[in-house]
Amino acid sequence: MKLPVLPVYYYLDHFVEMLNFVQKTYGSILTVEHHAFIGRFERLSKDARCLLIRMVNRRGAIFNRSLFNYPEITDVECAASELMAVGHARILGETDYAAFVACLPKDVLVTGAQAAGRGDVRKSWSKPKFVDYYLEKIPFSVAAQHCGAHKFIALDHTRPIEFLLYLYFGKTEVDLKNFALRDLGILRTNQETSFNARFTDGEEAMASFHYSQILDRLEVKSETVYRQAAVDILAGPVCGTEYATDLRSRAAHQAGLFFEKNEEGDLAQQLYRAGSSPDCNERLARLLYSAGDPIGAEELLQRMIDDPASDGEHLFATDFYARKFGGQRAGLYTELLRSGRVIKVDDTHRGDPETGVAGVLRREGAEVYFAENVLWHTLFGLLFWDELFESAQLPSGFDWVPHCLKDRSFYRLFASTIDEKLEAIGSGKAFPMILRNVAARWGRPNGIFAWDHVQVEALNSLLEGANPTGIARIIRAMCDDFRSMRDGFPDLMIVRDGKVSFMEIKAEGDVIRRNQLTRLRQLGAAGIVAEIGRVDYRFDPEQDYVVVDIETTGAWSNGDRITEIGAVKVRNHQVVDEWHSLINPQRPIPAKIVQLTGITNEIVRDAPLFAEVADSFFEFMGDGIFVAHNVNFDYGFIAYEFERLERRFRFPKLCTCAGMRRRYPGHKSYGLGKLCEIYGIELDNHHRALCDARASVHLLNLINRKRDEEIVQNAEAA
Repeated sequence: MKLPVLPVYYYLDHFVEMLNFVQKTYGSILTVEHHAFIGRFERLSKDARCLLIRMVNRRGAIFNRSLFNYPEITDVECAASELMAVGHARILGETDYAAFVACLPKDVLVTGAQAAGRGDVRKSWSKPKFVDYYLEKIPFSVAAQHCGAHKFIALDHTRPIEFLLYLYFGKTEVDLKNFALRDLGILRTNQETSFNARFTDGEEAMASFHYSQILDRLEVKSETVYRQAAVDILAGPVCGTEYATDLRSRAAHQAGLFFEKNEEGDLAQQLYRAGSSPDCNERLARLLYSAGDPIGAEELLQRMIDDPASDGEHLFATDFYARKFGGQRAGLYTELLRSGRVIKVDDTHRGDPETGVAGVLRREGAEVYFAENVLWHTLFGLLFWDELFESAQLPSGFDWVPHCLKDRSFYRLFASTIDEKLEAIGSGKAFPMILRNVAARWGRPNGIFAWDHVQVEALNSLLEGANPTGIARIIRAMCDDFRSMRDGFPDLMIVRDGKVSFMEIKAEGDVIRRNQLTRLRQLGAAGIVAEIGRVDYRFDPEQDYVVVDIETTGAWSNGDRITEIGAVKVRNHQVVDEWHSLINPQRPIPAKIVQLTGITNEIVRDAPLFAEVADSFFEFMGDGIFVAHNVNFDYGFIAYEFERLERRFRFPKLCTCAGMRRRYPGHKSYGLGKLCEIYGIELDNHHRALCDARASVHLLNLINRKRDEEIVQNAEAA
């Protein structure tokens, strides 16, 4: 795809677009400082405005003017002088020394040190060693004289710009690259709804900006940054809203972890107390207990139990209190995990236990949907589409998640309509609302759910088969605090006789996370059955294996096509079904392939296209394991054919070639023909799909009998 050409002054247009939007949307909270900046900017010459934005869009805060190469700027030096005259730029000073040395080429550092009379430097030194040497041995004034500091310019007084960008983007953006990505068609923006301010109070905006900047700096993860962050957090502005408080708590938690790890417990405690979030309270309780202050820890835990900020905080506090002060040996997590139902799953499903469990449950007669967080996000987003996306809750075209979900004001803003829709869940009117939004809004981008993951049948089953009061209770909790409720939901939704339950899948060695335990308890408290399924990997004789072989026009899956598919379904070592079709590859079959397979262009001319048999083959796969000799070849071709149809093809794989090498070692060749010869397997029509698939079935059975023996032996040894 050929990208559009951006106009010469595209970045200036973007900056002006941002300024206009911010003035219109946030004019009431802009301070004198911000209005003064905007006024100065508008009075600058076009060259000076362009140079300022060019520097803002680049990395760092200091720049070599001799390297500026902007043909649209008529006089760079004049523009730089103008910026210095109004205070947006300045010459370098002592505070710029580290950044100045770091941006110099190594050869300049060598000649500069030599000109300064430093004969002990070596050209073989690394760049970092030169930087350290300069900072320790050479004064800034000397380095500036011999390394060309007069050529450099530094940005100054950029805080107003950074704040204006923060108001627009809602995060500490340092440039306008998203605008360019939008204009190039690389980044999709939201232009199908109305917008509103994310901040309506100046103090809230400044506090949020302050703590967002701290969080941004903490990504550097250096001790100097952490120590400055601690000062800025403890002396930072008061937070009058939940959103700003949450930002401060996140910063305090990150900084506190650093000082706790470095055995500066007192400072870590101060930060955790400043944060006061569930995460901070948890660390504070643990720190107090380990530091020998059980009374302080117990008092904090009792406050968390009596007045928890979230279900997760209550869960931690009750568990920790019981183990440390109530004499309980095992924690709630361990107890719940131990109590889970054990489900025997074929060990070919290692790496994807959810699929294995789903297959077992379907064989028991249940309907199974992969639910996890997606199902609940979809229900929430479709039920409240109008409130979220048609009520001016998106602050700009670059936003996808409504700010009312971030600052927890969603229920407060829309209490009456939310309550009506929660009541509709109980009266059976919610599903028609959802269907109307699916029909009317299909494909509209949003930050809550993806349309290609919408399962209308699953939503209907949930609303019909689960306790409606319980569903409304969970959705109401999402309205109150979407951020804390956005993950941790169980993996599978199971429908038996119209009744819905949920299951979180845990394989050997897995642990249950706090948010998962919290969701299980929330669902249980809401009258919706939710349990843990513990996977016990075995050889499962009831597992379906689908042994597949294909013939193709060549070996390249991106360019060649399938001419024939043969598949044999095996259960408990017995063939239970077969599937076969020739395929029109929509391209000529090379002569050497015709010679190998006997499949000619005439044979496949009237054969169906892959798209015409895709549904039938996918249905034949069912919950089976995809088996083939050199499995990646066959699987890759079929997966690519489904990709062409914009469909997903994902199944566990088993390779009979690799399996025979592992369990029957010592053969010189493990090609299908040679193995059939060694083990007396019939192969009368080699290189035809169904014949080769039938032959591979015998290899699969040899492998599976060995697997069964190994698992029994391992179980006996344990």
